[in-house]
Amino acid sequence: MYEYISGTLAEVAPTYAVVDAGGVGYHIHISLETFSKIEHETRVKLYTHYIVREDAQLLYGFAEKIERELFRLLIGVSGVGGNTARMVLSTYSPRDLQTIISTGNAPLLKNVKGLGLKTAQKIIVELSGKCATLTEASPKEESAVTNGVADEAVEALVMLGFPKTTAEKVVYKVVKDEPQLSVEEVIRVALKKI
Repeated sequence: MYEYISGTLAEVAPTYAVVDAGGVGYHIHISLETFSKIEHETRVKLYTHYIVREDAQLLYGFAEKIERELFRLLIGVSGVGGNTARMVLSTYSPRDLQTIISTGNAPLLKNVKGLGLKTAQKIIVELSGKCATLTEASPKEESAVTNGVADEAVEALVMLGFPKTTAEKVVYKVVKDEPQLSVEEVIRVALKKI
């Protein structure tokens, strides 16, 4: 129903974020992975998944599309609900989870709180072929949270006379490695690497 919600980060905690989008505050359930990417931001863009249950309507949000795709694959496995899928994605990064599934490492996957060995094995069996087709988003799509900082930093470097493609390459690498940096800090680090 909702592809993404973009707006001001009104409130954030390790399990949820409240995003003010045009005067409406959306309570969005998030993983620790997403929390670590947005906790210091003022404006965010979260890719969403909307779940309607008999007793609740829940909105889950993710800083990256790949995390949302993994969430959707996980909840497609019988016995795995939204909270369990979120717990899996809070325990392992998307890349680590893909590795665990592709290598069939059920004992490692069952380390997720509330996940038993049988469910871990079921996840691996059902998702082993599907996870291989997922790829990381390109740096430009990767994290809407950091795009504002990255865009401003690229713009500043272009004004300083650097080619846009060079500036983008360096800035996106810096922002990916250190998402908590401010625009000024990103520019300083990028200048050392150009």
